[in-house]
Amino acid sequence: MDYVFVPGAWHGGWAWHPVARRIAGAGHRAVALTMPGMSAGDDPREVRLADAVAYLVAEVERRDLTDVVLVGHSWGGIPIAGAARRLGERLGAVAMVSAFVPRAGESMADAMGPEVGAYLRATIEASANFAFELDFAAFRESLMQDEPEQVQRLVHELLVPQPGGYMLDALGEVGLAGLDVPMTYLLAERDQALARPGAELAARLGVEPVLVPGTHEAIITHADDVAKALLAQPER
Repeated sequence: MDYVFVPGAWHGGWAWHPVARRIAGAGHRAVALTMPGMSAGDDPREVRLADAVAYLVAEVERRDLTDVVLVGHSWGGIPIAGAARRLGERLGAVAMVSAFVPRAGESMADAMGPEVGAYLRATIEASANFAFELDFAAFRESLMQDEPEQVQRLVHELLVPQPGGYMLDALGEVGLAGLDVPMTYLLAERDQALARPGAELAARLGVEPVLVPGTHEAIITHADDVAKALLAQPER
């Protein structure tokens, strides 16, 4: 199978490298993508959610990947929801890891609730680069709590501003319902960054969550557990 990994907000494909290395070691092809606007030095002002969806589809087609397992972390669940149906017969499975599973018309800001959503929108619209930067305190307390501070600071230094379009745009249609492929939802046991309970998000895929150790950044700190859980899921 060909595994395609989509990172969460502020992250690039680098965040998936520990898991991807283990998936490749099990004999599968593993591709960790960095979305447009998410590399150091990119200008995030003109990047929209539709660009991320189109890029994901284009990369699968350009690389001629087949029997594709789309794996999304956090925000990465949103472009996957937009791209899955467009991949047609290339799609083999969908796996979310502590990820947003959006409803049609629901942006990431919307999913975070009215108060946080309003704060995100105001901050992005007031920023010079139409993006949202995550400060260290918020990162440490919400995404990687209880991990050693040295590790927290190292990961935080790798983050880039999240394009505002990625957080404020919504999918007009969510292409997950009715797909005849296996669906998986892995939930980090100590995740406290999701706006909705993991069981509720998993239910949108029609599955129960599979627990893995770690915080929201389990794909980095508990790569063995995440990779084993992904490899244990049923194939089509």
